[in-house]
Order: sequence, then C-alpha cells, then structure tokens
Amino acid sequence: MIDSNSWLSMYPEVVLLVGACVIAMVDLSVKSAQRTLTYILTLVTLGVVAVMTGISAAAGTTVYGFGKMVVSDPMGNWLKCFSAISMMVCLVYGRPYAGQRDMLRGGELFTLALFALLGIFIMISGSNFLVLYLGLELLTLASYALVALRRDHATATEAAMKYFVLGAMASGFLLYGLSMLYGATGSLDIETVFKAVGAGRINHQVLVFGLVFVVAGLAFKLGAAPFHMWIPDVYQGAPTAVTLMIGSAPELAAFAMAIRLLVEGLIPLAFDWQQMLIVLAVCSLAIGNLAAIAQTNLKRMLAYSTIGQMGFVVLALAVGVVNGSTANGHNAYSAGMFYIVTYVLTTLASFGIILLLAREGFESEEIADLAGLNQRSPLYAGIMAVCLFSLAGIPPLVGFYAKLTVLQALVATGQMLHLALAIFAVLMSLIAAFYYLRVVKVMYFDAPITATTVAAPADVRIVLSLNGALILLLGIVPGGLMTLCADAIVKTLGS
Repeated sequence: MIDSNSWLSMYPEVVLLVGACVIAMVDLSVKSAQRTLTYILTLVTLGVVAVMTGISAAAGTTVYGFGKMVVSDPMGNWLKCFSAISMMVCLVYGRPYAGQRDMLRGGELFTLALFALLGIFIMISGSNFLVLYLGLELLTLASYALVALRRDHATATEAAMKYFVLGAMASGFLLYGLSMLYGATGSLDIETVFKAVGAGRINHQVLVFGLVFVVAGLAFKLGAAPFHMWIPDVYQGAPTAVTLMIGSAPELAAFAMAIRLLVEGLIPLAFDWQQMLIVLAVCSLAIGNLAAIAQTNLKRMLAYSTIGQMGFVVLALAVGVVNGSTANGHNAYSAGMFYIVTYVLTTLASFGIILLLAREGFESEEIADLAGLNQRSPLYAGIMAVCLFSLAGIPPLVGFYAKLTVLQALVATGQMLHLALAIFAVLMSLIAAFYYLRVVKVMYFDAPITATTVAAPADVRIVLSLNGALILLLGIVPGGLMTLCADAIVKTLGS
C-alpha cells in the first residue's frame, strides 16, 4: 500500500499531469486563433505548481516516496519552482511569435510544454536510476516534437532530426552507464549505490567504466563540450519560442540530475569524475567562447555562449571534494546552483528580446538585425544590454556575482590546479566580453536598418520589463538568492 508521504512527495507532478490532460481535452473545443483559453489555463496550472513547490521548498523538509524512488527536498523544490516560472515566461514571450507562424493551429505548444516540464520535475525528483531516465526521456521526446512543431519549415525539421539522432545517442550513453553501475552495485536506488560504492568492495575499473558513460550523458544534457554538437544547430534551426524553452528550464533539470547521480550517489568516486568534469569545463570555456566570436547569427552566438557558460557550472561541480574532504562541497555546489538559476533568468530575457523583434516572415536572428535598436526602442535595447553585460560578467549585474561565486569556490580549495582553472576561466570571460559588447555596439552605434517601432502585447512588455529589472536587482542585492541556494544545498545534502 502506498503511504501518504509518497503522494506528498509527488503532488506537484500529479497536479501538472492532470492539468496537462485537462488542457489537452479543453483545447479541442477552443476556436480562438491565439488559443486564449488554453494559454490562460496553462499559465494558471504553471502558477499553481510554482506556488506548491515554492511552499514545499520554504518548509525545508525532505520527504521520500514510493520506496525511496522519488524525493522532495529543498534543492529539488526550488529548482522545480524556478522551472515552472521559467516555462510560464517562455509561453508569455513565445505565444505572439507562435501565432504569427501558424504554430497555434492546435494546442500542442502548450500541452507539449507541460509534458516537457513534467519530465523536468521527474528528473529533479528522481532518487532512482530508472525514475531519472524516465523523466529524461519524457523531456526529450516532448522537446523533439516542439522543435519540429513547424512541420512545413525545412530548417526546423532538420534541427529536430539532428536533435533526435544526437539525443538518442546521449540517452544511450547514459543508459549504458547506469546499467553498468546497476550491474556492479546490484541496485537502482541512489542511496544504496552510494553505500555499495563507499564500501569499497566493488571492482573500481567497472565503476569507472560506467561512470565515463554517465558523465558523457550528463555533459550532453548540460551542453558541455565536446558533447555540445547539437546546441548550435538546434538553437538556430528551432523556432525561437522553442529555442527559449529548451535553453532554459531543462538546464535546471540537468544540474539537478548531476547532483543526484554524481554527488548523492557517486561521491566516493569524486576523484575520478571530477577529473572528467575539469576536462569538460576547460573544453567548454575554450570552444564556446572562441567559436562564438565568428558567429553572425545571434541565436547561434548565444548557443556557443551557452556552452561557455556551462563551463562555469561544470567547474563548480568539479571542486566540491578536495583530497577526500567534502568541506568545500556546500560552497561549490551552491555556487553552481546560483549560477544556473541566474543564467536561466538572463537567457529568458535575451531570447525574449529576439522573439519581440521577430515579425511575421522575419526572424530577426542576425546580429545586424539589432542595428540601431536604441533609436527604435530605448527600453528593449536597455534590457538586451543588461542581459549581455550580465552574461559577460560585468558588475553590478547578477552574472558578475554568479561568476564570482564559482571563482571563489575554486580559489577556496587552495589547490594550484584550481587556481590555474580560475585564471583560465577569467581569461575566457574576457574573450567572451568581446562578442557580447559587439552586439551592444550594434544596438547603440549602428544606423537602424528599419524605422519600424517595436510593439509588444501588454503581458510580454510587463514580464520582459520585470525580467530585465530582476537581473539588475539581483546584481545589486544578490545575498537573498545566494543564501537560498546555499540553504537548499546544505539541507538537501545533509538529509
């Protein structure tokens, strides 16, 4: 018999699943070209789920359910809350764009977004290899369909095929690695695997062999080099509204999955997987930032920027254990959580501006399309500049403090290797500043290519303004979010 704690740990997922099914049924009778009723019901569902997970996170309790297959803890609940809010913002920004491109003939955009979020929630909640993999597959299957939503658009279809092929390969890597760990430890439960590995009675070579495939699968989902090959093509080819969805909330799920598998399950093997992560971080910082310089397409530039940004997140994950001591763990992992949350916040606003500038039959994807934006709309040029400065790590914006917390976690270890990595990360950030500032220069100093003023629906205008203001506000007073992330990591790893 399933106890009440099991349902308590899965309430948000149940509400989300029921909401998605109800909305799919209601949408069959919706006649509005903009799917207004479907849109409102989706936002209400997401709002309810965000409030539920936020309340659970604030309570600070950890609840296991269904035989410890799922867990509801502070870190997971905060990441779910941020994911739900992120998906709400994506739909607010993306609906006008989707309506202009005949992507709202049915309610698939909204129902697939809800099922993708359900996959994200299950990934975040998973305390069992099988549950984690099921969540991952639900997310990726919904994402494939979203990328291909413009069925008559050759570029989107091509991007969906690339995403499908490479995503299937990455899922295979992860599944093979998990199966190796299951074969070695005899359990799918993360806590049991931790105890079995910590006992030291299992052949180390078998564990490391499985670990290599697990890390490869996680690197693909995070978008870390050299497993980054899908990101530029999918970001550029997918409809921009969908690019925003796959570039925001799923990153939070990938971070949670990395914490669940590597930290909660395989921390006795930290010496091995941290070396792998250091290589991934160096490759990501170098390839992402250097390749972005050559891009003229704004979505593709932001895709390579994402690879570089993920290098910082991977660095944070790679320095939690030093010489067998986990004393730096809470500092490093909370820095990683703070970084991924603030990165998603900034990504939402930057792609929101690209969606806003797109018109029917015109995507506004090239950097040159932003020429003279300040003369056409000082507000939106200002928001985009705030996003780019934040991504570049320029104070007093939140991106600066995100980079600073990761660098502090590196330096705090006292290891020469980690100090060298911090210096390398700073140098790569200087290179990144070039291509971010190039876009600012185009917006403020180049002559506009059109005199068309930028118009936006009221909901988009309000949310976009709040988004930009939050990037600035969290940069001025970052302490609240930093404390939230630190408390969530401490309570989660201590439970």
